[in-house]
Amino acid sequence: MRIAQVAPLAESVPPKLYGGTERVVSWLTEELVRQGHDVTLFASGDSETSAKLVQSVPEGLRLGGIRDHTASLLVMLDAVRRHAREFDIIHFHIDLLQFPLFRESREKCLTTLHGRLDLADFHPVYSAFTSMPLVSISASQRGPLPLANWLATIQHGLPPGSAPVDTKARGYLAFLGRIAPEKRPDRAIEIARKAGLPLKIAAKVDAADKEYFEHVIRPQLDHPLIEFIGEIDDQQKRQFLGDALALLFPIDWPEPFGLVMIEAMREGTPVVAWRRGSVAEVVDDGVTGFAVESIDEAVHALGLALALDRKSIRTRFEERFTVSRMAENYLTAYDHLLNGVDIVDSNVRSSAHVAIKSVPDPLIASA
Repeated sequence: MRIAQVAPLAESVPPKLYGGTERVVSWLTEELVRQGHDVTLFASGDSETSAKLVQSVPEGLRLGGIRDHTASLLVMLDAVRRHAREFDIIHFHIDLLQFPLFRESREKCLTTLHGRLDLADFHPVYSAFTSMPLVSISASQRGPLPLANWLATIQHGLPPGSAPVDTKARGYLAFLGRIAPEKRPDRAIEIARKAGLPLKIAAKVDAADKEYFEHVIRPQLDHPLIEFIGEIDDQQKRQFLGDALALLFPIDWPEPFGLVMIEAMREGTPVVAWRRGSVAEVVDDGVTGFAVESIDEAVHALGLALALDRKSIRTRFEERFTVSRMAENYLTAYDHLLNGVDIVDSNVRSSAHVAIKSVPDPLIASA
């Protein structure tokens, strides 16, 4: 199959440091190439891929200091449109700018929505372009747009890599990702202090969140249990999560997926997360971690999480969240899109249109 993957331009594919969507695009692209498909990746020029790379900008825009990405994305979309006849499937990962340009080619186009959909600002676009096929990354993500043209729900998956090493060095809680009010690093700090356990925070600080970091988080870093590491890369991330007692994911927003949760599971590390957005779909309570709704619940759950079997956590990851499963589910979606199949998705309780391979959770098509 001839497949175009159209990535965001904020980061390279894969990203040098932080960047969830670009990382998922990379994993999917490499797996599709491994399976023998002819894949073209539209992305920044500093991307690394075994697919054919069409350079849209020289480097990821965030590290290049470009804040407004609209102009660069439109130039990339024009290139995709000019080459559209060369592809059987065009898979977008950039939300909505492509809708007016590719409405007439919708029979071979799909868009995975990677972000939150509860903000009314963008709803007019989804209302105006109701025929554009969409993929959600969790069932909860769909909630604000129940009548959209949902093709499937396909959870993320990542390369399993080597099995985690059993180490005695685990002695801290981990917070990984981005310093932002909705990510609630302040909750992570409070949990660690109440539990009397060290916390290491590996996170980037965007310009938009600098004031929050300086006024809310930095004053709390002056504590013997709290260590701020900053932004780390993929290689550092595996060891960071693997050496942790548990991952804290104390979010305060409708998380569409939460990639860091399955990255922790890959290392056999349990997750203690707030019951928001997709958390209950991703965390198997009592197996890979616990979903909680208060600081006290989180502290209590930590004691239970530390007793979970790390090999069982890794096994559940392998059952639900590998890149091969994600790619299989996307290939099923591609086939049904091309063949005009309209059948009920047996894994999501809504009027979805693609049957996805069954997984342990009957509500979701796991990657």
